Amino acid sequence: QVQLVESGGGLVQAGGSLRLSCAASGSSAGIAVMGWYRQAPGKRREVVGSITRTGQTNYGDSVKGRFTVSRDNAKNTVYLQMNSLKPEDTAVYYCSVRKWADDYWGQGTQVTVSS
Repeated sequence: QVQLVESGGGLVQAGGSLRLSCAASGSSAGIAVMGWYRQAPGKRREVVGSITRTGQTNYGDSVKGRFTVSRDNAKNTVYLQMNSLKPEDTAVYYCSVRKWADDYWGQGTQVTVSS
């Protein structure tokens, strides 16, 4: 089992920045992909970005050029740096980790961007 603890959400004005963190419990062995998803009210969960153990990243089209995913393998932690935030970025953000063949999810952290 892997427990994920997220932090860093909150309220920010449009154009501002926030940084989310997600720490995974236990050994880093087997943790291949770490990433972030988000879900706005009435919408489907969508991918924000992900990063492999070797640092390869992928991003959803709506956040490319504004958001950056990074990870610290020694700390089993993944980060999401969000810049130039827009009201449409408002959502609950979920951390996700794939360890061996299983996917684990964090409890979610609210990000609200005011116009």
